[in-house]
Amino acid sequence: MTCAVRESGGGWRCAGVRWPREVPELGWSRGGDRRVSVLAYGTGLGFRAVGERHCVGARGNVCPLGAVVPGRSTGGRCAECARLDRAHSVAADTMADDPRTYRVYLAWFGPGMVKVGITGEERGAARLREQGAVAFSWLGRGPLMAARRTEEVLRAALGVPDRIPYARKRAVRGQLPGPEERAGAVAELYARAAALEGRGWPESLERLPLEVVDQVGVFGLDRAPDADADPAPGRSVRESAPAPVRAVRELVDGGVVAGRLVAAAGPDLHLAVADGGVVVLDTRLITGWDLTAVTGATGATEVTGSDVRVPLIDIGGGGVQGGLF
Repeated sequence: MTCAVRESGGGWRCAGVRWPREVPELGWSRGGDRRVSVLAYGTGLGFRAVGERHCVGARGNVCPLGAVVPGRSTGGRCAECARLDRAHSVAADTMADDPRTYRVYLAWFGPGMVKVGITGEERGAARLREQGAVAFSWLGRGPLMAARRTEEVLRAALGVPDRIPYARKRAVRGQLPGPEERAGAVAELYARAAALEGRGWPESLERLPLEVVDQVGVFGLDRAPDADADPAPGRSVRESAPAPVRAVRELVDGGVVAGRLVAAAGPDLHLAVADGGVVVLDTRLITGWDLTAVTGATGATEVTGSDVRVPLIDIGGGGVQGGLF
């Protein structure tokens, strides 16, 4: 079974992965129209990039310039659209009168990688899935500016960032500790944060109880690339799954990416390929491209094994894989 990839002849362009529920979806846009393809672990996914990569626009609007953007850009926007998108985001602090309720969260991405952030309460945990948070807990809820103030207090007092690069998350994702250690790391951060209540913590922010949510199963990180195969003697299924060691650096005109989806976290899709390894595709790199289904000689959609013909980079090492074309 192959995950649907829309033909470029219809003008549809990929808008990347979204996580409105506990399954990843690929978004598609054509002018003001929007569609989604729900992804399923264990199914094939393959496409060929066509032409040039164009700016995805801002706030649901088409880029007025139709600007071409670099293949390695994870933003996928020209400078003007990037500025407009940022200006209307919660992070820009331009929405002080926002009447909605916000939540402060504590997220864990791997050993030594924790962060604090905020998200709209009506979005639930979608923001945590979008960031690839392996485990998290809510800390509090309240008005936007109270949530923002709490975030700033925690960052300064606890020495935790509000952002962790995806490259760092990617480098440790294949070697995560067990659920007890993951939960313990979140609980320890929660205790440190709760101890600051009354010391710069806004009174209008209601503290929420500790409740660690582990998303390893949601992301499929507890699955082996061949989920139907028996693990080697003395090894668990998770231990039999090789850690991803390569990632797509960029797409190019005519470049092909095809494999079997075995996991996903944040914007990353983990694809099992023919050599038994796993290649990570950051879907922020495919926004703005016209993508066509990989087809065989008969014209029917055909993805067998893998066919990765785009530049790859070593995860963590920074080295570019050669001989890919």
